[in-house]
Amino acid sequence: MKKRTQFLFQALILVFFASAANAQLKPPAAIDALLSKHTCLVCHKVETRLIGPAYVEVAKKKYTAEKIVELIYKPKPENWAGYPPMAAMPNVPKAEALKIAKWINSLAKK
Repeated sequence: MKKRTQFLFQALILVFFASAANAQLKPPAAIDALLSKHTCLVCHKVETRLIGPAYVEVAKKKYTAEKIVELIYKPKPENWAGYPPMAAMPNVPKAEALKIAKWINSLAKK
């Protein structure tokens, strides 16, 4: 009985760590609301390439938040070879774009 309990305990630990390692980062609720409102999530995911690059990949470019806002308004396809060109998003209010950009940059620390 002791071996069985020990085995179950070890299996539970393995399941916990495996699921933690595979857990996807999720944006905070306020950022998720902005990403949904402006349809960003149609083309981008936090950690996975979709139509556009994953937000963690954008964070690795080390753009300033202001540069990200600029690229939201006037994307430069040459910055992302291998991806379809992003549509310009001039309808995103600057304050909201800046919140999104700061969150994207926070992913570089993860």
